Amino acid sequence: MSAENNNVRQGFALRQLSDIADTMAATFGAIAGRGSSLRAETKPSARAFMLAALASVGGVPLALSAFLPVSAALPAGAALAGAGALFATAAVFARDARQNEKKAVSERAVDEVSPYNFFAGLVTIHDGRGFVTAVHGRDMKEILSWMRDPMGRGFLDQIHVSDRLSFIQTIDRIRQGAPHATIDIRMERPRLRPDAEQFVHMRVNLTAVRNDDGSLTGVVAQSQDISAEAQLKSEAARKTEEAETANDAKTRFLAAVSHELRTPLNAILGFSDILSGEYFGKLENDRQREYVALINQSGSHLLSVVNTMLDVSKIEAGRYELLSEPFVVSDIVRACEQMLGLQAREKGVKLTSRVQRDLGEAVADQRALQQVLINLVGNAIKFTDAGGLITIDAERRDKDLVLTVSDTGIGIPAAKLDAIGQPFMQVHNQYTRKYEGTGLGLSLVKGLVALHGGSFAIRSNPGEGTVITVRVPADGSGIALAVEPHADLAETVEFPPRLPARDAGAAAPAVLTLPLSGKHNEDGGHDRTRAKTA
Repeated sequence: MSAENNNVRQGFALRQLSDIADTMAATFGAIAGRGSSLRAETKPSARAFMLAALASVGGVPLALSAFLPVSAALPAGAALAGAGALFATAAVFARDARQNEKKAVSERAVDEVSPYNFFAGLVTIHDGRGFVTAVHGRDMKEILSWMRDPMGRGFLDQIHVSDRLSFIQTIDRIRQGAPHATIDIRMERPRLRPDAEQFVHMRVNLTAVRNDDGSLTGVVAQSQDISAEAQLKSEAARKTEEAETANDAKTRFLAAVSHELRTPLNAILGFSDILSGEYFGKLENDRQREYVALINQSGSHLLSVVNTMLDVSKIEAGRYELLSEPFVVSDIVRACEQMLGLQAREKGVKLTSRVQRDLGEAVADQRALQQVLINLVGNAIKFTDAGGLITIDAERRDKDLVLTVSDTGIGIPAAKLDAIGQPFMQVHNQYTRKYEGTGLGLSLVKGLVALHGGSFAIRSNPGEGTVITVRVPADGSGIALAVEPHADLAETVEFPPRLPARDAGAAAPAVLTLPLSGKHNEDGGHDRTRAKTA
């Protein structure tokens, strides 16, 4: 019985010594900054040293008492035992520190060869909430030089407030099943200079990482700096806006100048007609009659230019109104021949027409299509030498009305065909051209055809002639489709432009309007279509 009690006491004593050794090892570890790891891992070497140190506390003084008095052996032995324990513990921790450092170096080496480090830009690994758990990327060092720590919420907190919600929504789409997504965001950057940009434009490509069962384990985000691209887009948008503003100003200027020119022109044409008719007395000689005729002819030409500029301005401003109605197609062909036949004969050019026998009626703006024919035939006469032939063809193909004007004139070089139809564009420059005109005729034709929802095609060979084909829906269905895109222009562009009132006492500014009928209003009585032959 006594033997068993002794064994129990010895076991209890050993357990107490073991606990004391663990506590001492943990205490020394805490002093060295590693206490928690030692307690968790229970290092055998540190525990053995502590047990040896406890045993030496009693053994060393006992051994020294053989040579020294007991009063000196006890403190000396305890000091030696404590010093030995401290040295032993320091050696253990030094060895563990070297091992931990080697482990960290190896882990960093593994991390440095991660495939994500070869990706351009900054590669961040996000969890399902969008928080960053790892950072990689070929340009990581460069980007992190100005970006704050992106770990955790750091990446989200640096996104521009306006873009932050969009980024979170993109993460949510991936969490709900989308395989990948792309979003452009702005990241905050500390300003190094007062003129530096506060935000960096970045394009983030996000890709979902899923398990075999489809559950999301993370999101790989590759962020690249697109500030240069964003700056180019901003510059392009600014220049586009400036160009549109300049074009709108040009349109308003042309319209205003044209309206202002019409008033004195009406007086010039009216009084020259009176003088030519000799209503208030006969002119003294033929030279006076010739001069009056030249005044009238020059005024009519200038009025035609003004009217063409007005129509082009209205088309560009989206304010040209079409009056769609049924009409006989052969009537506009016959009217064009009657108006321009004399001009063609005087130049020695033959003008003919071919109208499909059963062509019948079409639904369109009769006055606009007649103006199209007048401009096309007038250009053909202008650029066709004596002995040439001009032909007007009218036919129906499927549901379209097709008008073709062909001539045997000088033709147009292939390099100039793409530019034909642009306002004020002429084949010959101002130094080499020998034909009059403003270059607005074909531009007006293209605009009127586009308003009808039709097409304009031109074929030409230099020295052989030119064939221009206009094709519009015969039932008028193309007019509604062509007008719809310009519906918003009616609210943003004022046409005709408002001009200051001539009477200073007037309450409101005067507004000049362009009549859409064939005759002018009280400003003059000249036929609109007759005047437009420029």
